[in-house]
Amino acid sequence: MTTVFDISDHLTERWADLAPISATVFGIAGRDHLATDFSPGGHAARADLFRRTRDELRPHLDGEDPVQARSAKVLTGFLEAAVEDYEARLWARDLNHIASPFQDMQDVFDVMPRDSAEDWAAIISRLRSFDEMLAGYRRSLEVGIDAGDTAAARQTESVIEQVEATAGEQSRFGVFPAQAAAAGTDAAEVAAAVDEARQALSGFADWLRRVYLPASTAEDGVGLERYLRGVDRFLGMSIDPDDTYEWGWSEVHRLRSDMEQTAADIDPAMTVTEVIELLETDPARSAATREEFVAFVSALQQQAITQLGGEHFDVHPALKTVMVSIAPPGGSLGAWYHGPSEDLTRPGSIWYAPGERERLPYWQEVTTAYHEGFPGHHLQVGTAVVQRDRLSRFERAVVWYSGSGEGWALYAERLMDELGFFEKPEYRLGLLASQLFRATRVVVDIGCHLGKRIPADAPLHAGETWSYERAVDYMEKVGLQARDIAESEVKRYLGWWAQAISYKVGEREILDIREQAMRGAGTSFDRKDFHRRMLQGGAIRLDHLREEML
Repeated sequence: MTTVFDISDHLTERWADLAPISATVFGIAGRDHLATDFSPGGHAARADLFRRTRDELRPHLDGEDPVQARSAKVLTGFLEAAVEDYEARLWARDLNHIASPFQDMQDVFDVMPRDSAEDWAAIISRLRSFDEMLAGYRRSLEVGIDAGDTAAARQTESVIEQVEATAGEQSRFGVFPAQAAAAGTDAAEVAAAVDEARQALSGFADWLRRVYLPASTAEDGVGLERYLRGVDRFLGMSIDPDDTYEWGWSEVHRLRSDMEQTAADIDPAMTVTEVIELLETDPARSAATREEFVAFVSALQQQAITQLGGEHFDVHPALKTVMVSIAPPGGSLGAWYHGPSEDLTRPGSIWYAPGERERLPYWQEVTTAYHEGFPGHHLQVGTAVVQRDRLSRFERAVVWYSGSGEGWALYAERLMDELGFFEKPEYRLGLLASQLFRATRVVVDIGCHLGKRIPADAPLHAGETWSYERAVDYMEKVGLQARDIAESEVKRYLGWWAQAISYKVGEREILDIREQAMRGAGTSFDRKDFHRRMLQGGAIRLDHLREEML
């Protein structure tokens, strides 16, 4: 008899055949040399696979085996949403600052190995496929142009800059020939493939500038209907955007007050702004080089894994290694995580894109390390990868909702405070700054997309309506980001609507679930068991998570 896990195995293999770029990112082996078809036909093929699999799973929703029935529920919901997005033709306007096909094509090389001749053969093949992939992607975007449904001009301009950077003389691919030579591979062949990729990218940038940019919409915001669709896709729950907007402001005010108190622990004679300036410029509180910064974050991760493993979390041996890397230039700024491969041969990794800065202050990076690495994304994603008896293969490798995923990572930051890991007041100030950053995201994201007014008691632009410029001001002066990162962040929110609120809203849901579980269990509440149950189910919809945990 065919089981849900059997169906999931077939789905994973077939999907990986149809989406080789994503398969590489998610650690599914065997397709690192292949290109993804980003044309309308490629999207149709993946949607057809999802439809057929969804229909095949439906009879299993009421199955007797609870593990199989749960898997059927998770997969059916995920596939149904993907089919709806395809039918809404979101793929025909899929161009944005941070997470669209161009970034997929470019960033996949970050996680591709470069040690053997076989590794470099895969890289060469991928580089030479840029012309094919970009041509298919262009045909999809032309569907959006013909329908009058295009990305915002600000998103298009950002992607043009990124494409031109990768096509230019300082291309992030420029290091490949020397790396290939060091691995014993023909550098000339790699250099020729890099030139082919750069030429294809240059042509795509030219098309974007000549054809797509003039057709791009001037409006940054997407409106209520599309925004709520994004909420469902990223959070996996319903929200009242007006109530959430008001709650976001209450969090902004609360956290600003908390930061004032913590800043006084560092120097009571200074304002918060002055304390932050001290922490940003004091050589003793920063890494002088990027290598020193990587070593600092790596040490934090090893300390957390050593001290928390066993007593607070069950940690699989393969998850006791976290790689820390600086991302190649040319992409969006910030920090992110790549999970381990499904066979665990590729470890999980934290990536930092600090822009032009060389000296990197530590005060905010302790909490970021816990968020992106252990016990945040690394523990959550890695735990799902090893749950072979509880989660089907597609769940382990592909299914991900930012509400529970990013919510857990932000909760992990707070948990580390509860466990006493922010031993210096500047590190706890960094935690509060991280929380404030995510709270500011809530009001900026909802405010910009829904055209809301900034409240009269707001710290900046009180009573005004949101705009890109005001949003950047907020991310810099209230969210406490450097100006270049603030600009990158706002472009991200405008092109990836509702994802930015998933951190704080997800954390709020998890904290509420924990509070209810504690009330229900009383003195028998076991925090380690609560975390085990939450992690072993993967990053599922928040409404599904609440149902399972309570």
